[in-house]
Amino acid sequence: MTNRASALLVALAALVVSMISYQCGASLAKHLFPVVGAAGATAYRLGISAILLVLLRRPWRSPASKPDLRALWGYGLSLGAMNLCFYLALRTIPLGIAVALEFTGPLALALFHSRRVLDFVWIALVVAGLALLLPLRGAHALDPLGVFFALAAGVGWVLYIVFGQKAGAAYGVNAVTIGTAIGALVAIPAGIAQAGSALLSLDLLPWAISVAVLSSALPYSLEMLALTRLSTRTFSTLLSLEPAIAALAGVALLGEHLGVLQWLAIGAIVIAAAGTALGSRRPPVAEPFAN
Repeated sequence: MTNRASALLVALAALVVSMISYQCGASLAKHLFPVVGAAGATAYRLGISAILLVLLRRPWRSPASKPDLRALWGYGLSLGAMNLCFYLALRTIPLGIAVALEFTGPLALALFHSRRVLDFVWIALVVAGLALLLPLRGAHALDPLGVFFALAAGVGWVLYIVFGQKAGAAYGVNAVTIGTAIGALVAIPAGIAQAGSALLSLDLLPWAISVAVLSSALPYSLEMLALTRLSTRTFSTLLSLEPAIAALAGVALLGEHLGVLQWLAIGAIVIAAAGTALGSRRPPVAEPFAN
């Protein structure tokens, strides 16, 4: 095997492991909901992640030459709101469905700029997937509030991408570190309001650190490794597998059960995302900490 092929395989493995890590972190966070609530788990994730990133990156050592505070604060606030809405959605709807609904945000952003006939096929698949996922009555009815928070997280993801591109251009890799710290300013007050002093429990600290590492530190590092070795198209196409990985994580780690129609809906959204990424000239790459 050539060195190039070996590097490609390492990058592919790193990206797959990063997606699995994200969903394991989300599953672990859901186990904390009975103790500190969804807002408390979000506070753990972003608060501890911010501390770890600041210590590792030390952003003050390389200040931006052309700072863009509006983009940076927009990036950080959308990051905090997106994560909070996503965890609020997980209270009442399965992990795989929450990720699939959230995924429609960046997918809609990608399709909005497209004018090819084939893209209408992907739009039809997304609509079909949503129609299968969103019946509010019957055996597979979803909690409307959970659906609302998942879709709101998708809107937050769109803002996160838009502001993140500008913040990244101005601050480089420090954008993630500073943006996470700003996002923590959204999550921590919400967590304190819901969980209060329970957040200070030393018994929960190992779980909190695990959530932060699995949801942020580890996948972020692996994604950076993959991004340096994979084309944007390949990266985006593989990323479209995330709703399916989330569904499998929900079944394996949370005991969630999905119906046949729900699996078909998730599959339709995955296919639409992959088709959009493969057909786009410049497919959007979801940045680290996307969910």
